[in-house]
Amino acid sequence: MEHLLHYVWKHKLFPLKVLQTTNGLPVEVIDPGLQNPNAGPDFFNAKLKIDGALWVGNIEIHTHSSDWFRHGHHSDKAYDSVILHVVSEADTEITRSNGEQIPQLLLTCPENVQLHYHELCVADHYPACYPILVSLPKLTIHSWLTALQTERLEQKAQLITQRLKHCNSNWEDAFFITLARNFGFGLNGDAFETWAGLLPFRAMDKHRNDLFQIEAFFYGLAGLLEETFLKKEQEDEYSLRLCKEFRYLQRKFEIGQGMDATLWRFLRLRPENFPHIRLAQLAYLYQKGDKLFSRLLEAETLADVRALLDTRTSPYWENHYLFGRLSSQKEKTMGERSKDLIIINTVVPFLYTYGLHKADERMCERAGRFLEELKAESNHIIRSWSDAGLPVVSAADSQALIQLQKEYCDKRKCLYCRFGYEYLRKK
Repeated sequence: MEHLLHYVWKHKLFPLKVLQTTNGLPVEVIDPGLQNPNAGPDFFNAKLKIDGALWVGNIEIHTHSSDWFRHGHHSDKAYDSVILHVVSEADTEITRSNGEQIPQLLLTCPENVQLHYHELCVADHYPACYPILVSLPKLTIHSWLTALQTERLEQKAQLITQRLKHCNSNWEDAFFITLARNFGFGLNGDAFETWAGLLPFRAMDKHRNDLFQIEAFFYGLAGLLEETFLKKEQEDEYSLRLCKEFRYLQRKFEIGQGMDATLWRFLRLRPENFPHIRLAQLAYLYQKGDKLFSRLLEAETLADVRALLDTRTSPYWENHYLFGRLSSQKEKTMGERSKDLIIINTVVPFLYTYGLHKADERMCERAGRFLEELKAESNHIIRSWSDAGLPVVSAADSQALIQLQKEYCDKRKCLYCRFGYEYLRKK
């Protein structure tokens, strides 16, 4: 209910009668203020007239007046600037930290807003606001999708910044860990990130020119060479050589044990997505050239980026998907669609984050341009919005809609969504 009161206050959906405080003083809302998404009063810098006197300050909104005391605002000086307490049920008087009484306004949510908001929350169809989407002006759709795209990039930039701190601000290491996570393509993402966090990058750099030794590092730390995972019947000359090489590298660089191999998931995976194959491709990519991220920064076109991400495997994996089990001969390259997903989820966010850190607008613009040039992703989220009548052309559109679904629809934050607002307004 409190979220609905926020919505009613923000959009001034007041009843068609004179607003009054609980003490009977007339209230005129000149400006409801700026909504605050963080700690502190709910709206900043509101302008009101109470009994003809102009007030400028903050607004706090609760379902019950007593929530003011329940949340400890009466003893918090950050709330002394509140000039009006808006509630749907006034069950007590409230005060500032100095004991001074604060005016209260009893505000009810219009019945039609409550009804249509309830429809949004309980609707079985998906997305719930689909009836009004086809009637929205193109400018409304474009501006909201653009805002969502930026919001998603900002969210990813925060995650990358956190990862950078763990990597002592080494962009190359943080990039490879992010790249590894996205090589898991969802199902094994967490496992790949756990594995990449164990990699001794400076030690591996000393052996970068030897693909076999890089594979020994990779498979050993992935736990895939351990006796508890590598069955006796799967042992072959190649896996035994890798085991021996990894033990040598462990001693040489004082490397700890690898991860728990049971974290890797194989169920319902196509063989091309098995961790063994993705690790082999990552090893090839790592060994292929130094400073991958630095070279990507210099890539001006998508064709340049795709060329840098070209990868395959060592010869052993051309006729294996698992250790010791022969399969038909096939070069294990990464498909163009998979490569584009890597660009969307790794390269673009890193270009954007690097641009923010270096105050380089060109990098941020390049990230946006790449999203506009890439085809939209294909998944159930994108298909549902496309079926509802929204045009989904580029990866910029699909990324915006993924953000919309995950951060607004799934969390039932319809009141903060422009489509939800239009739904309530039009209904």
